[in-house]
Amino acid sequence: MPAMTTHHPDARRLVYGHATNYDCLAFVDADTAAGEAAEIRALASARTWGEARQVQMTHLWNPAGPDCYEPEDGYADDKPFDLTEVGAVVEMSWPRMVTTRAFDVLPQDLQERYGELVLTVHDGEYLKAPLDCEAELVAVLCERGFEVTRDDDLINLLDGFGLGSLAN
Repeated sequence: MPAMTTHHPDARRLVYGHATNYDCLAFVDADTAAGEAAEIRALASARTWGEARQVQMTHLWNPAGPDCYEPEDGYADDKPFDLTEVGAVVEMSWPRMVTTRAFDVLPQDLQERYGELVLTVHDGEYLKAPLDCEAELVAVLCERGFEVTRDDDLINLLDGFGLGSLAN
């Protein structure tokens, strides 16, 4: 589906898309989304634990970093690295659930009008914005001066969907 973008000076920029894991819309801050995606890609492409430990994170925390895994604990720098086997990824706590970000970027009244608060056992709550409200919700956001772009691939990457396919 082509990207839908509306420009407005001084607009708050959002990226949204269909979050596959939750079958709903997810909204994130466009100003940090690309940087977060680059960090996820960099970590996923690390071939060894040493490379993974060296990945610099600005927006996210490194679940393979030296504060999580030490070489002397069996994670030697030259040992092959697979992001999908890292504890925080296996436990689905990294990266952060993309559907929780709507709480940070969508106005409260729109969260209540278009979303449903869903409570999960392990990850807390998230906002489930149904796919069928997309056109109306995006129109309202644009009326309020938001710049809104749809990018399903970016949304799903930020959610950690398909991390195994990113490895080289």
